[in-house]
Amino acid sequence: MNPKKYFSLLLFVIISFYSNAQSRRWSLEDCVKYALEHNISIRQSELDTQSAGIDKKTAFGSFLPTVSANASHSWNIGLNQDITTGLLKNQTTQFTSAGANVGIDIYKGLQNLNTLRKANLSVVAAKYQLQKMKEDIALNVANAYLQVLFNKENLKVQNNQLVIDTKQLNRTQELVNAGTLPKGDLLDVKVTIAADNQKVINAENALLIAKLSLTQLLQLDSFENFDVTDSNEFQMDQAILSQTPTAIYDKAKQERVELKIAQTNLEIAQKNVIIAKGAYQPTLRGFYNFNSRVSYADIALRDSNTGAIIGTQSPPKFIDQFSDNKGQSFGAQLSIPVFNGFAVRNNVERNKVSFEKSKIALEKQELDLQRNVYTAFTDAKGALKAYESAIQALDARSQSYNYAKEKFEVGLMNSFDLSQSQTLLSAAQSEVLRTKYDYIFKTKILELYFGIPIIKN
Repeated sequence: MNPKKYFSLLLFVIISFYSNAQSRRWSLEDCVKYALEHNISIRQSELDTQSAGIDKKTAFGSFLPTVSANASHSWNIGLNQDITTGLLKNQTTQFTSAGANVGIDIYKGLQNLNTLRKANLSVVAAKYQLQKMKEDIALNVANAYLQVLFNKENLKVQNNQLVIDTKQLNRTQELVNAGTLPKGDLLDVKVTIAADNQKVINAENALLIAKLSLTQLLQLDSFENFDVTDSNEFQMDQAILSQTPTAIYDKAKQERVELKIAQTNLEIAQKNVIIAKGAYQPTLRGFYNFNSRVSYADIALRDSNTGAIIGTQSPPKFIDQFSDNKGQSFGAQLSIPVFNGFAVRNNVERNKVSFEKSKIALEKQELDLQRNVYTAFTDAKGALKAYESAIQALDARSQSYNYAKEKFEVGLMNSFDLSQSQTLLSAAQSEVLRTKYDYIFKTKILELYFGIPIIKN
């Protein structure tokens, strides 16, 4: 291939890829999945789950024996007493020792067993906490996503109103030129267009801020080219409102993670009390020790007749000394607590207090859940009524505006009154959008209590 053609093709591919990346539109599912993968709080919670798993391994390890080995070697250089002659002389002696120790808990007031059970509960609690954090983040992302959609549609409404008023300006200009309307009406329409331009600018700023909020939740580096899909991912679904608050609450007690967290924390507190009481009981520990030693020093070699030192002889071999000097010990050690300055009793009482606090926390969580469910149900119903009222108001404002426009065309209404009618129509359109997305978000909250996730797999 011609190098120029190859370079052109490569450049085209790069530009196309960059353009596609820049023009990507994010769906709600894209946003939620990205947030769950990159959120710092979730990553910290995942590390907490890993720590709970490590604590479980530690608790399991308490059932296993402990094994340790030791070894040492020393040199003694200088004036030492010769053990064969009793005389002081300069010599070097060496000493080697080695040993191993094994210990295992035979009975420890069932503390090891209860600690393992507590560790298992801590793993479950950490997983529940991670799930709760993911649900909260998904709900926050959905709320921010809905705000972007609302501001996009609101910007369209304001732009459409600007187009309508611009056409009205041209029509008014024609009527003024024809002498049907006074010139002051033309000025009123220009003021209206100026106000429309300001509304468009405010809507653009609101959309920019909404996108910024969403990208911060997603922790994206840039938001200038960020945009969401225009497809209608949210429907005005009223199925959840067919349920009763009591039915939703009963389902929430089975599904909601915050209640499971409180219940698990209560069980953990109960295990802490049992573990603390285990310190009242005696402990029995088995042990086994092994040790041996080896020494090195010049041994005097004497004449068998005169007893005179005629030289030195080497010490016994290392392996022989190690075998001859080895020793072993094993047995069991019983420890019975008698008095420890009320430390055990105070620890038990302290954990009992924590257990009572956990019981109160569980009761409070149940009450909070019940209140939140009934509040969410009431809010959703109120949001639906507000939306329905906004639809009716928009219909009335549309008819009023059309009637006002007809009167303006025949000279029975001035431009100021027409402008007021247009402003009320624009406000009604914005109110429909606001109540629509407010209802959608509140139904999402209610669906979460009923066990329906934000993103349905």
